[in-house]
Amino acid sequence: MTTTTAARDHAAVAQRVPVARAYRFELVKLFSQWRIRLLLLACWAGPAVFVAAVGRQGTLPVDTLFGRWMHATGWAGPLVMLGFAGSWALPLLTSVVAGDAFAAEDRLGTWRHLLVAVRSPRRMFAAKALASLTVILLLVTGLAASGTAGGILTAGNEPLTGLDGHLLGPGDAAVRVLLAWSCALAPTLALAAVGLLGSVVLGRSPMGLLVPALLALGLQLAQMLPIPVAVRLALPGYAFIAWNGLFTTPAQLGPLYAGITVSLVWAGVATALAYLVFVRRDFTDQAYDGSGRRAIPAGLAFAALITVTILVVAATTGGPGSGIGQDKVQRSVATAFAHLYRLQSKQLNRPDVTEAQLGSTAACTRGGGRLDPQGPGNDWRCVVSWHLPGIEAVGTAVYQLDITPDGRFTADGDGPKEVNGYFLVSTAAGDAPNPLWQFDGTVALLPTPSKG
Repeated sequence: MTTTTAARDHAAVAQRVPVARAYRFELVKLFSQWRIRLLLLACWAGPAVFVAAVGRQGTLPVDTLFGRWMHATGWAGPLVMLGFAGSWALPLLTSVVAGDAFAAEDRLGTWRHLLVAVRSPRRMFAAKALASLTVILLLVTGLAASGTAGGILTAGNEPLTGLDGHLLGPGDAAVRVLLAWSCALAPTLALAAVGLLGSVVLGRSPMGLLVPALLALGLQLAQMLPIPVAVRLALPGYAFIAWNGLFTTPAQLGPLYAGITVSLVWAGVATALAYLVFVRRDFTDQAYDGSGRRAIPAGLAFAALITVTILVVAATTGGPGSGIGQDKVQRSVATAFAHLYRLQSKQLNRPDVTEAQLGSTAACTRGGGRLDPQGPGNDWRCVVSWHLPGIEAVGTAVYQLDITPDGRFTADGDGPKEVNGYFLVSTAAGDAPNPLWQFDGTVALLPTPSKG
């Protein structure tokens, strides 16, 4: 009887710990760290304070997408925060959380204790990966919710002007803001997976913390270069930019789908590589200091992944060159102008006209007509023409354009003064921002069906 009982007790002790229990344990460890608590506090409170403070200032961050509308609607605030988060906040958050998930155990020398408690490297990896993912999702949710709350409380639940000048109702704007933040999760997961891989491969070295941030910085610099559109879409960081296409009518979903797919593929490949390296580790080696020799094969694997992705994107999207051409620029500027002209007419209590009645067109050149009207640059010039019902004269307005390599442009009014010459217009309720003075827009990088 004693032998049987001892055997049962030994079997119970030797039983592997379920992933759920190990996951809860890893969550407790993460939330007990002061830096994670500070990050949670900053993400759930900081954006609201920032958006509210900026919304009460006289000057707005007009160089930031949707920044010029922060006084007009609360839905601009979370989009301004999303632009900042995609460039800086999310890469740093993934570095701190995922980039240190495994390296911390190496520095503390606690792998033997975990192995005795959990008895399965596979379960240990799953628990740590899921715990890191949970914390990152909480941080991203806090950024989105806090920025939205700060914007709504400061500027109200008002319509949002899209990137084509089309006015989006509060409900429509809310849905698109939610979708934009949801789309940003894909590249965030890619950075987090790369962080896990760096933490596993580099061991106790602090370089593991820098891997996601350095990757994000490199991807951000690449997006600023005039690279072919197929290469641009094949980089995982493009999904941090492609959400802009949600704020046009119709939405530009092709680049967004490509960016999300590429990011998820990167997340899957990086996680699989991290898993394979981790489960093959010798936990009995006390002198273990990472699997640095496997960093080169991992780098080669990602180089091959980028090459294959570029070929696939180029074959499926059919987007040659930079994707920025004269016809696309003229179409985007004319469409945005028509929508914003109607908004200005409403401000000034003029008779309402439809886009079809205006029939706005744009003639755009680059470098004073001396350069090929293709590609990004700050030397674009557009002359917009339109007609008003019952008036024979043709209205014209001039805009100077600065087009970035990712297709975003800023149109700066250059006359006439009655249309776009002043920052403010006088309305019945007082001075209000002139929507035609300066506006943001986006050029569809991928080919779009022509309207018949």
